[in-house]
Amino acid sequence: MIRKTLYLLTLILGLASVQAQAAEHYIIDTKGMHAFITFRIQHLGFSWMEGRFNRFSGDFDYDEANPANNRVRVEIDVASIDTNHAERDKHLRSERFFDVKKYPKASFVSTGWEDLGEGRARLKGKFTLRGVTKDIVIDVSQVGAGKDPWGGFRRGFVGTTTLHLSDYKMKEGHILGPVAENIQLWLSIEGIRQ
Repeated sequence: MIRKTLYLLTLILGLASVQAQAAEHYIIDTKGMHAFITFRIQHLGFSWMEGRFNRFSGDFDYDEANPANNRVRVEIDVASIDTNHAERDKHLRSERFFDVKKYPKASFVSTGWEDLGEGRARLKGKFTLRGVTKDIVIDVSQVGAGKDPWGGFRRGFVGTTTLHLSDYKMKEGHILGPVAENIQLWLSIEGIRQ
């Protein structure tokens, strides 16, 4: 009985190891600037303000045969916010908004991947900003995958989601007007297989 139990345990662990190894591991190519995190938010209901985060890092695992093995991790340097206006960026870094001295990093860690077919998926995860962690869902589409000119292999995705200022305790988000409650986030991620 003990021998049979040990055999089954070894078999299960072996299968789990094979499954884990089936997922390809990628580093997000921020060094070559082939990845972007951008956002847009309405300003008083009169126009759109756009910006991006210039510094972030992350990686992902992708398993086409077993999407349950897919994982994503991203960390953002919030002080790298760039809206093409130095005074506004300084204002956004202050404690009234992102409070980057107290909360220098934002992060996303995936908790699930729902495959929708045809290269589309819903990526579920925990997003942390200003010390607040919320469950979010990112709509994902695969752009493509293949060999690059330098002998490597790359895979790329785009993702979109909407965040809400009030969820992350932005103290003065209301001064931008009620339409500024919703922040549209757009991600373009290209990973290099390791």
